[in-house]
Amino acid sequence: MTSRGTVAELVARVAEIADGRARREFLRSAAALHNPAAVEAIYDEAVRLTRADLERAARLAQAVRWLAACLGDPWCRAQGLRATGHVLYARGRYEQAVGRYESALRLLRALGREVDIGRTLSGGLHSLIYLGRYSQALEWAAEARAIFERSGDRLRLARLDSNTGNIYYRQDRFAEALRYYTRACRELRAIGGPQDLAAVLSNMAVCSISLNDFTGALEHYREARECCERNGMPLLVAEADYNIAYLHYLRGEYVRAIDLYDQAREHCRRFDNRYHAALCDLDQSEMYLELNLVDDAADLARSALEQFRRLAMGYETAKAMAFLAIAVSRQSNHAYALRLFTEARKLFVREANQVWPALIDLYQALVLFEAGRYPRARRLALAALRFFVQSSLAGKAALCELLLARLDLAGGRAARALPLCRSALQRLREAETPALACHAWWVLGQVREALHDSTAALAAYRNAHAGLERLRSSLRGEELKIAFLKDKQAIFESLVWMLRDHPESAFACMEQAKSRSLADLIAFRAGDLPAPTASGALVAEARRLREEVASARRHIEAHETSPGEHSAAYIRGLRRRTRELESRLGKTLRELRAADRDFGALQTAAIAEPDEIRAALPEGTLLLEYFQARGELYCSLVKPAAIELVHLGSARPVLESFHLLRFQLSKFRLAPGYLQTFEAHLREATGAHLADLYRALVAPLRERLDTPNLLVVPHNFLHYLPFHALGEGGRYLVDDFAISYAPSATVYCYCRAKRSARGGALVLGIPDRRAPQISGEVEAVAAVLPHARVFLGRQATTARLRRYGPHSRFVHVATHGLFRQDNPMFSSIRLGDAPLTLYDLYGLRLGAELVTLSGCATGLNAVVGSDELLGLLRGLLYAGARSVLASLWDVNDRSTAEFMRLFYGRLARCPDKAAALSGAMRDLRDRYPHPYYWAPFVLVGASLPHTAA
Repeated sequence: MTSRGTVAELVARVAEIADGRARREFLRSAAALHNPAAVEAIYDEAVRLTRADLERAARLAQAVRWLAACLGDPWCRAQGLRATGHVLYARGRYEQAVGRYESALRLLRALGREVDIGRTLSGGLHSLIYLGRYSQALEWAAEARAIFERSGDRLRLARLDSNTGNIYYRQDRFAEALRYYTRACRELRAIGGPQDLAAVLSNMAVCSISLNDFTGALEHYREARECCERNGMPLLVAEADYNIAYLHYLRGEYVRAIDLYDQAREHCRRFDNRYHAALCDLDQSEMYLELNLVDDAADLARSALEQFRRLAMGYETAKAMAFLAIAVSRQSNHAYALRLFTEARKLFVREANQVWPALIDLYQALVLFEAGRYPRARRLALAALRFFVQSSLAGKAALCELLLARLDLAGGRAARALPLCRSALQRLREAETPALACHAWWVLGQVREALHDSTAALAAYRNAHAGLERLRSSLRGEELKIAFLKDKQAIFESLVWMLRDHPESAFACMEQAKSRSLADLIAFRAGDLPAPTASGALVAEARRLREEVASARRHIEAHETSPGEHSAAYIRGLRRRTRELESRLGKTLRELRAADRDFGALQTAAIAEPDEIRAALPEGTLLLEYFQARGELYCSLVKPAAIELVHLGSARPVLESFHLLRFQLSKFRLAPGYLQTFEAHLREATGAHLADLYRALVAPLRERLDTPNLLVVPHNFLHYLPFHALGEGGRYLVDDFAISYAPSATVYCYCRAKRSARGGALVLGIPDRRAPQISGEVEAVAAVLPHARVFLGRQATTARLRRYGPHSRFVHVATHGLFRQDNPMFSSIRLGDAPLTLYDLYGLRLGAELVTLSGCATGLNAVVGSDELLGLLRGLLYAGARSVLASLWDVNDRSTAEFMRLFYGRLARCPDKAAALSGAMRDLRDRYPHPYYWAPFVLVGASLPHTAA
């Protein structure tokens, strides 16, 4: 068979043939490829593919070698060696790559092909750099420079400058590297191709990041992208998109980074840039691990793993496998996590990475500790410790010591754990890792408790807590704050436990644990508003410094574990630079507070003191704040004169009753015939569980509940519980009290202090066949609310919500909600043109006294970290709503429409929203006696309008 087609078509077909024998048969038949010019074309395509598809690039490199052998041409053989060197370099096999380049050089020197010698020398620099053979790299660069200067080849001189800049960059000589990059860029703008210019701009961006010039880095990446797009290079556009997304990730701008990664991934897939598509998945999986979005992290790590395996990229494959192992370990799949860690470790050893195998030993030890397999956990922790004490990673050594201390504690050897804690704290002071130091103080507190030294234990827990408070101010993104607080609940629980005989101090600790990130969000929202002239420059400086601090920290973490890592001296310098940035940030924030009192007060975002909370409570209102500490439930009763702390007992039976209640409510998703047949049984079973919960959570307090209004601040799973429906003997709390809720007392204070818009109302409804009553509900609500703007179906768009929401006193949205338990940041409500997610709400401005989400499960939140709520409720409070009315479970369309008519009718006569809500529930119960129908809605935030406050 004779293969026909143009050379380019034949080359593309060769790259697609995976089987070696079939590829050789095709090459035999493709006579048009049996010449040096065709070999050069195959070589050029192989070089291009090393950045997009290593498997196809490797096939072409093999094809060049096979054709060179057939032709008996030493120059073609040299091309085959060079192409193989490029593929080996892309796979991280630098020693083998250098061997191929040196073999090619011997052939080319014998042939006297001087320019090709220069090209090979220049192309081989990167492998020498990664091997740390900088002197040899500089010798090769000097020889190549002499060749290109003799030939007057300005283009290759400019490319060589870019590669030489890489040598200096790898030696942490950033200023020298930037000089070479800048000179190369200047020449390439004049004479180079767009691919050359894009490459040097990317190098300049990377160097700028290391010099903490993130604005410059972003400008270089954007220029590189524009250059590629302008010149029709979609593969490099996708690469630039990835680089820009990664820069935002470095800076801690997670929401922006996620959007950009999604765009970059789509671009990469459209133009078959498999390498950068896989990198998008890898980076985003790491980001989601930080945000504790474990399911999405696992999916993305799995996708990255599959892609890097196909590309035969060892280091990246190992890293994706490690991320997947971390994710599945957090899903409590310990056996699978350990298998993945074992395989990833083998890959890292094969890649000659020294840091990651020790890290994996530590990760495995942590998983084994959680699984109760203490002897093997100890062996691995000791092995990791032996490596880290010899490295510059003092923080990891301290983490090993803390794990060993916890293992000693679990084994009843508290005295042996004490010196380990002290050693870890000393290392952490030197390593300057304050977040880990908080954990170390907590472990020390545990040890002191085990040694029956309660005074020292309390002091250690207070040190841990003080460290948390210092760290909060330097954490930039709100998602990062949630991730930071993820495992810090134990510190607050320990403090509450130690202070349980001091009610006011215990209550203060409860408040500090609850919805801290949300309180910060609401307070920090002022930072997004137009700044006064006097402080506008300070605001901009504070934002810039926050970004630089976040990026510097990320940079340290990345280089501690990456192959070919920067020197220990560079990392120490970066830590010093981070301290300087943090100091400047602190100074700038202090200047802001002095220059603009309102802005400064909000930036402080302090947790409200008990006296402030008492003063904020309306007359006749009692605050019930629940808290779970070490498996026991407590309730703080905040009254005008005093704070009481009541021990309610073990949380376990309460959780069991809660799950049984949720199971009964879930039955309403079944067929109507089943509900009609078993209606009495369903009501009886639900009532029994509500009575059990009442007896556990309310009955011990009932005699103290001597006001008409209750403000409930739940904790943990209690956020999902309708307290207003608790009761026994056919009487519920809603019969005796007007009940509202808050994520924390501090968040309530912020909501109560907000001023509402004075405009009319905005009513949006999206009816469909599942919810045909929405149209009638919208008409009834609009008839009651003043000056209502009404939009139905496709007219109820996000654009109208953005346009009219900021000026509307009431916002009512009747539609379906989607709560994502697996990834609550992507929970959404459906509008006429698109879903509105939590991310979208963060960009929304509302001035509403009340936002009502009349739909299924619109009030559900994931409870993460230190009692942080993630869901639509969070976004609406952040967007500016003083209060939110939302549902805890999937609601019935008909009963909900009737309930809303009753609620708004009462609200028109009584400004107290909690009272109106309670009355509407009682009215609806006459027609729909089961709590599923009348009890799903909760009012969160300020019950009274601002004018009545």
